[in-house]
Order: sequence, then structure tokens, then C-alpha cells
Amino acid sequence: MARIIYGVVLVGLLGLAALAVACGDDETQAGGGTSTMPPTTHTIYMEAVEPKGSASVEEEAFPAEALPAGGGYVLEEPDDEGKWVVETYTWSPDQNVVHEGDTVNLEILGVNGKSHDSSIEGHVDSFVVERGKLTSLSFVAGSPGVYKIICSNHPPAMTAELVVLPR
Repeated sequence: MARIIYGVVLVGLLGLAALAVACGDDETQAGGGTSTMPPTTHTIYMEAVEPKGSASVEEEAFPAEALPAGGGYVLEEPDDEGKWVVETYTWSPDQNVVHEGDTVNLEILGVNGKSHDSSIEGHVDSFVVERGKLTSLSFVAGSPGVYKIICSNHPPAMTAELVVLPR
């Protein structure tokens, strides 16, 4: 069994290596110069959402441990009928990938939560997403790296990533 797994992993790695060579930059393929892949424009659709679940103490015990503070996680005590609720706030999708120099247009719909005071590290200092409204942002992706998209109202849960790849 271990040999089969090893073989599958080896074939996968060789396939990735072949793909990397085939998709190499122009310098590798043409023997000089820099990549000619032009910057592009990405329109990314995101939502501010609140996944929520509930149970009854008859079905499931109420958790004994508290969730991290900050507003991003909420655990409501059982009500008179024993029903309890857990919820969180999140960005969907939680990871967006672009290339350095690309124009990024974000269209963010506020689905849940009254307001989300937010920022994108290194790119957008401040923006607000409100329930029922579409927030539009446009910027040019900077240096390669991973940048957090942060809602300051609902930490630590409401954090996404903008991944900027090198051109």
C-alpha cells in the first residue's frame, strides 16, 4: 500500500514539475527578457455572511468552554426551552488570488451583520460593508504576499486573504 501511495505522489510531483517547465516565464522559454504576461483586471464577488447553527440541550450538551472574544464568534446560552445557538461572521470566499500589478475590483455584498468596518492590509485603509448594500472597491495589487482582509467588528473570525502572486 505504501508503494502505491509513494508512486501516486511521485507521479503527481513529476506532473507538477513538467507543468512548471511548460509554463515557465518568457526568460526561460525565449532565452532572455522578462515575462510579458500583461496585468489583467479581476472582478471578485464577495459576501459578508453569518453561518449559524442551533441545537437543543436534549440533543447536544451546551459547550462548557467559551469561544474567543472579539465578536466574530457568538455562543448564546440555552433559552427557556433549552435551545442554544452558535454563530460566526465570515467573508466568502475567504481567499482571493491575483498577480502583482493586476487591477482588483471587489464587489462585496453585506448579507448578515449590520455593519463591517474593514480594511485590506497594504491596499485599502478603510471601507464599510453594510447589510443589503453592495460595496465596490478598486485597487492595483501591490507586492507579492498574503494580505489580510479584516473586519474590525468581528475578530478573530472575519478575516480573509488577498494572495498576490509575483508576475
